[in-house]
Amino acid sequence: MNDATKWIEHLKLEHHPEGGWYHEVYRSDETIEVQALPGRYNLAHCFSTSIYFLLDTKDFSAFHRISSDETWHFYLGSPVIIYILFPEGNILTIVLGNCLAEGQVLQYTIPRNCWFAAQNQDVNEFSLLGCTVSPGFEFQDFELGRRQSLLELFPIHEKIINLLTRS
Repeated sequence: MNDATKWIEHLKLEHHPEGGWYHEVYRSDETIEVQALPGRYNLAHCFSTSIYFLLDTKDFSAFHRISSDETWHFYLGSPVIIYILFPEGNILTIVLGNCLAEGQVLQYTIPRNCWFAAQNQDVNEFSLLGCTVSPGFEFQDFELGRRQSLLELFPIHEKIINLLTRS
């Protein structure tokens, strides 16, 4: 049994639709009524949610977007490269890890409605991360990127879109 399998079992992780493994560890017991939220939401949301998220070797988090800001936290394993596609077409690459001297960051917040994907910097290692979403995550706010649609929106980023989408 490899280290990733041990963490998957210990943390009771399940497959995530974007790739990787997850388990929700926190969901606020207080909610924000839909009338108090911006128009992009059509149901009440809890204040905040958080999950454990694991990328196993050679796996990736496919391009997706959500309606809320999402903060990724690095815990252990390979550093993780996050690619963020902004609506105007710019791309930003962030490396989550614990080697601050190399420019890695321990956490980073992806702005709402940006397309983003992630992969392990070392594809032979796994990564254990955390993700916090506020207002809290609901699967109805989640949109998995379709390769052809993303290529039409961001043709200049064809290589990374082809690499980090699923057919």
